[in-house]
Amino acid sequence: MESLPNFKWTNPIHLLALGFGSGAVPKAPGTFGTVVGVLFYLPMSYLTGVVYLSLVGLMFFAGIYICGRTAKDFGVHDHGSIVWDEIVGYLIAMILAPTGWIWIFVGFVLFRVFDIWKPWPISLLDKKVHGGLGIMIDDVLAGLYTIGVMAVIKAWL
Repeated sequence: MESLPNFKWTNPIHLLALGFGSGAVPKAPGTFGTVVGVLFYLPMSYLTGVVYLSLVGLMFFAGIYICGRTAKDFGVHDHGSIVWDEIVGYLIAMILAPTGWIWIFVGFVLFRVFDIWKPWPISLLDKKVHGGLGIMIDDVLAGLYTIGVMAVIKAWL
């Protein structure tokens, strides 16, 4: 991963974008950012559906600014250390997840697969949409794909 240009630990926007430091790890920052997503999910899973969705929506819209601003500060679109999008994407993936540790793990693995693989139209949007929305949108879709696959798995069980 590239170095962290113009990064300031004292900048709260940078801290959020880098998932409280998880994005600064040298290998697999997106995976470590998703682990932070799991840590967010654990207490959030006790919220009512409306409150959960509202909070995830707020995090998404804030993420457009957070990720866009950090990318601008770094001078690199979607720098590998920006992982707020993984945090929000994982929370989206878990919107309809059944309860239990196995589903937390299944959601984690599926989300990472879709985020890395970027099947169509994720790959198209990843290339065509720029700025903060561009950084966020591929992880939103990876989360939605995860919801779909987990629903199919749940129906088979």
